[in-house]
Amino acid sequence: MQPSVIETRRLRKAYQMGDNVVWALKGVDVTIEPGEFVAVMGPSGSGKSTFMNLAGCLDQPSDGALILNGQDVSALSPEKLARIRNRYIGFVFQQFNLLPRTTAVDNVTLPLLYSDVPEKEWTARAEQRLRQVGLGERMDHHPAQLSGGQQQRVAIARALINNPLLLLADEPTGALDTQTGVEIMELFQALNAEGKTIVLVTHESEIADFAKRTLLFRDGELVSDEINTARIGT
Repeated sequence: MQPSVIETRRLRKAYQMGDNVVWALKGVDVTIEPGEFVAVMGPSGSGKSTFMNLAGCLDQPSDGALILNGQDVSALSPEKLARIRNRYIGFVFQQFNLLPRTTAVDNVTLPLLYSDVPEKEWTARAEQRLRQVGLGERMDHHPAQLSGGQQQRVAIARALINNPLLLLADEPTGALDTQTGVEIMELFQALNAEGKTIVLVTHESEIADFAKRTLLFRDGELVSDEINTARIGT
């Protein structure tokens, strides 16, 4: 039986703010299975970004357990967390974080610098991922020659290059106009239909409606976990 992609057990995270301790997460229990498409919502300060950072192995919990693909990663060293990230997780951010003087292909190959993939295979892999996101005709373009939506597609191709277990997207439509944002969400739906597990942070209910399930955070707690009955698209 395939393990859960993410499982948290009483997950807690505290930050020291001067003389005060602020609990960003206050004991969250959640399980995300392979092939799910989950939106994470909540107001500013709700804990949703902290949850994303922990799920992405960008930070360590203060207490509780975070289990990724059956492995407890709660107490791993930063070096081991970095290896876990590169092997299992692809990231997509609001700002595309592309290198401006580098072609789409070369931007997509960047994560392979830290992989075991032979360098002679990098370009073919990158080209395959760019075709997957609909940029087969833009592979040699630089970011300045691409629209915002096309730049985000390059970023998604880069996130996919290592065939990650989990795709984490943090406000991926936040820098895009409405129609382009819809197109990006339809691309995420297509990737999910191919079996990719996706967790997406958004503050827009219209964007969350593209996912299959929505987690709502408030004041560091998971207050709602619902299947999206009014799901948009596929």
